[in-house]
Amino acid sequence: MDLWESPVERAIREAQERGEFDNLPGAGKPLRGIGASDVDDPDWWVKGLVQREQLDMTGAMPPAIALRKERATFPESLLDLRTEESVRAVLEDFNRRVKLDRLRPAIGAMPPLIAPTVDVEDLVGQWRRLREERAQEARRAADAAEVSPAAGTSRATRRGRAAWIRRLLGRS
Repeated sequence: MDLWESPVERAIREAQERGEFDNLPGAGKPLRGIGASDVDDPDWWVKGLVQREQLDMTGAMPPAIALRKERATFPESLLDLRTEESVRAVLEDFNRRVKLDRLRPAIGAMPPLIAPTVDVEDLVGQWRRLREERAQEARRAADAAEVSPAAGTSRATRRGRAAWIRRLLGRS
């Protein structure tokens, strides 16, 4: 043993003597991905970290790919917006960001990756149809549960309350 050991080395040595490193999960097994014949991906560790920590890697993507990914979510991602004006504002902002991305200079010998713009009128029409379908499904579900719009409760719930009140008042 050395005459002097650092505080870190001393802490590790004392933990080993206490047995804190005994019976750890994966003890005696090779690290996953290192030397494994089934893992040929040099980025296995980064991908595992992203998956394990559930990291959002949108910020690490090239802007054109992030814009394409955002475009793929339209019009479903717009369903939470209440007005047609707000939907138009989001779509026009998207088109503005796509046009700004096209002004970026190309890097390297490859041609630049371009994200397409969206047809605002077409997507607003799709948004209207999806909103109407969602409203119809909600009305069907309400009808199936026999929900009274005025009371906001089902008929069975109102009967249960009435029976409880009759029992409270001693009436049958």
